[in-house]
Amino acid sequence: MDLLTANLVVAAALAGLIWTIQVVHYPLFALVGAADRLRYQAEHQRRIARLVLPLMVADVALAVAVLVREDAALGAANAALAVGLFAITGLVYAPMHGAMAGGATDRQITRLVRANWVRTAAWTAQVVVALALR
Repeated sequence: MDLLTANLVVAAALAGLIWTIQVVHYPLFALVGAADRLRYQAEHQRRIARLVLPLMVADVALAVAVLVREDAALGAANAALAVGLFAITGLVYAPMHGAMAGGATDRQITRLVRANWVRTAAWTAQVVVALALR
């Protein structure tokens, strides 16, 4: 598989995953009873990390490789999206989940669902950029 195809495949996998999380998984937090939210949140973090972390590392690595090879505006946009998403996931969304580790409130769940539209839009945009690079 060539570099641009690999970049597209990983970006698309992350976009598909974030859409599933945004539309299906995060809203389900609100349906979990308050007594079970602590366990649900802990399991969410443990399980999702197994999927997301390797894909995000691959996304950044591929995006940087594309930037080095392509050295164009689209390559820069692709890399900015990948690196930016990695950064905000660690700096914004991971702490949001950490704050929910003691048992998520309805307000925290609503805030997470609303805020996560940023990542959903950004990973969707990265797919568009990755397609344009091809």
